[in-house]
Amino acid sequence: MDLIAPLIVATLRISAPYLWASLGGWYSERSGIVNLALEGMLLHGALACVLAAHACEQAGASGAVAAWAGIAAAILAGALTGALHAAACVAAKGDQITSGIAINLLAAGVTKLVLTLVFGSASNSARIAGLEPWAIPGLAHWGVTRVLFCTPLVLFAAVAVAGSEFVARRTRFGLRLHAAGEMPRAVQAAGVSVAGLRWRAVLLGGALAGVGGAWLALDQHQFTAGISNGRGFIALAALIFGKWTPRGAAAACLLFGAAEAMQIQLQAHGTGIPTQFVQMLPYVVTLVALAGAIGRAHPPAALGRADE
Repeated sequence: MDLIAPLIVATLRISAPYLWASLGGWYSERSGIVNLALEGMLLHGALACVLAAHACEQAGASGAVAAWAGIAAAILAGALTGALHAAACVAAKGDQITSGIAINLLAAGVTKLVLTLVFGSASNSARIAGLEPWAIPGLAHWGVTRVLFCTPLVLFAAVAVAGSEFVARRTRFGLRLHAAGEMPRAVQAAGVSVAGLRWRAVLLGGALAGVGGAWLALDQHQFTAGISNGRGFIALAALIFGKWTPRGAAAACLLFGAAEAMQIQLQAHGTGIPTQFVQMLPYVVTLVALAGAIGRAHPPAALGRADE
């Protein structure tokens, strides 16, 4: 039990940014827009969170107030990044893959530039306060007095998954979103703007991915260059493995998070296995899961078709 509880905590902590980004990708791709820009959205969200939180702390605000201000800024930054992607892909009908890659490259450069201008370093920011997890009575015998799955952003992630499932199955917006990704011309014929639906989906997706960036910044109490570390691409792999459903993506994110948590545990306890092989574990699991999903996961029929 002493090993299981920390593993569960680590899994939930590591899975959170994957989950937020994956949900953001779901809204975008369900509408028919490929979203390779998740990495850039995470980076912009994390940097915006740190900038806002640091400014609030400098103004004398408490750590909790600063953290929530950072989350709000991350949501806005993610949505603005989504707006850039939507402008390129929906308004200009540009290549969606190219747009996503360009945004990721832009984010990598812009974040380093802003770090240098604001904090005088291209590698890391000043320290900020994080969101304190809630203490749970009765877990002291596990050696865990504060459990990270009760941190607000992780609880909200579970709510976001359930809410997205409800949106997908029970709301007019969700049904139209599904139709826009499958048969956009039929949606247009029904008098509904496909472009409008896609704009809303990409903006919402960007905002959700921005929350994932805020989680990274608050968890590490600072912004470091490349803080996303490929999580946007792993989130996209989780979306594919989860067959473009919120619950499936969430399950895949937990799987990838568990693999990464296991890798950390193995390194900490020393197994005699070469470190390089242990570090490969989460990526091997991701590749195997993705390879197994190919052929069985069917993307939205109009995904990536800018002409629709």
